[in-house]
Amino acid sequence: MTRMFNPPHPAAILRESVLPALGLSVTEAADQLGISRGMLSRVLNERAGISPEMALRIEQWLGEERGGRAELWLGMQMEYDLWQARQRAPKKVRRAPTEVVAA
Repeated sequence: MTRMFNPPHPAAILRESVLPALGLSVTEAADQLGISRGMLSRVLNERAGISPEMALRIEQWLGEERGGRAELWLGMQMEYDLWQARQRAPKKVRRAPTEVVAA
């Protein structure tokens, strides 16, 4: 099933919902996450994705009960990345043969 819309980058949720709800600046959030301000800024400005390490940091930071599950953040990143890749997907790919070749 192909999504018909562009899913948001997960950073949009951090930038527009999480940081304001917590009343944190980028510098304060980066300090709490144990990363540099520059690294968090790259994520928040959608120049970097949510890596597995970042997802685990978010999980520890927010806690699973407050939407911090690493799998949730990685899933959002995967949906975003896959949608973006589909927009650039090669149009001419030869399909694999349907006959089964005995080994």
